Amino acid sequence: MQLIKQQLIGFVLLCMSSLLSYTKASTFELAQGERVVGYNIVVYSRAQDTLLDIGRQFNIGYTEMVNANPGVDVWLPGEGQPVIVPNRFILPDVAQEGIVVNLAEMRLFYYPETSAGEKKQVITYPIGIGREGWQTPLGKTKIIQKRKDPTWTPPASIKAEHLANDDPLPDIVPAGPDNPLGAYALRLGKTSYLLHGTNRPYGVGLRVSHGCLRLYPEDIEALFSKVSVNIPVNIIYHPYKAARYQGKLYMEAHQTYEDLYDEQHHMQPMVEAILNTQKVISDDEWLYAQAMLENPLGVVQQSGELQQPIIDRLWFVHTGLAAVDQQRIHQVLDDLGYSDALTMSKDAINGPLIGPFDSYQEAESIAISLDTRTPFSAWVVQLPDDIL
Repeated sequence: MQLIKQQLIGFVLLCMSSLLSYTKASTFELAQGERVVGYNIVVYSRAQDTLLDIGRQFNIGYTEMVNANPGVDVWLPGEGQPVIVPNRFILPDVAQEGIVVNLAEMRLFYYPETSAGEKKQVITYPIGIGREGWQTPLGKTKIIQKRKDPTWTPPASIKAEHLANDDPLPDIVPAGPDNPLGAYALRLGKTSYLLHGTNRPYGVGLRVSHGCLRLYPEDIEALFSKVSVNIPVNIIYHPYKAARYQGKLYMEAHQTYEDLYDEQHHMQPMVEAILNTQKVISDDEWLYAQAMLENPLGVVQQSGELQQPIIDRLWFVHTGLAAVDQQRIHQVLDDLGYSDALTMSKDAINGPLIGPFDSYQEAESIAISLDTRTPFSAWVVQLPDDIL
């Protein structure tokens, strides 16, 4: 255990005097050809949490959180309940440029342009997509317009639907809190469709729209500031993904939707995904892939592992991906006599970590103090063992 602690301390990238803020998005640096990024972590819920609260703070959508935590009550997980935050991703096996939207996992991947000498990055956001009967169209397009504080002119089909439900819409919905487009909109070359914010954030990670792609308000604001007109957008449907990372095979399986998925033999696309990353499939890998398809959690898993091993008997405190003032955090730690505690950051973890601590109770006391003495939320977390 002492050796593991020393390894984790060696993994520290920031000292206590550092002052950084973190944006509410999962951002990863990419090595050449790399397609597996991030790490799944275990977050211990607080009494007041819902799964959706935890998901939003860690930039994960509704379906991702619910599928990754079968058997956990969505609205009342309970105090001290271990919750998987699926923050590891297999990047879609398509060109890593512009914006890539994978409808199957309800997630957007943005690859910023880089200059010579800069490291390639991917920034990823959860999204809401078109519901049955109003499917988001697949294919390549581009952003053709950016609008802040957009008005919304409902098309006749949507007005008719609302009227049939005794909820008539005006011809034009003005900008403001009642506008379903939120505060920012990016129009796609498929001109009826937008990437936009929302006035109903808990629809992110669900099939609830009329075909547009919804983002959390804070995410569309960030994306709006980064992208320009004419950036390419590739909308795909890849429910099964596979890639090799550090010499091991990783797979990811999402639930499929009959109106989007016309493949009768479900193993075929997973087999193709595996064979695109390695030459042969072993019997054990075949059986593991089959088991994943029978129980698609949407969680990236290493072939052969039934459950992600975590570093036992070591705990940390995490404040999610919201921007934080580390000076406030440092002050609380100093007041509690933890001036030697380490604030750590790791590209794969995204956000500040405090610890390690030798007991859950010790980490919990720090999290409670941060909750009550700062504007930031804080949780006790544990890390996967392969982070070392």
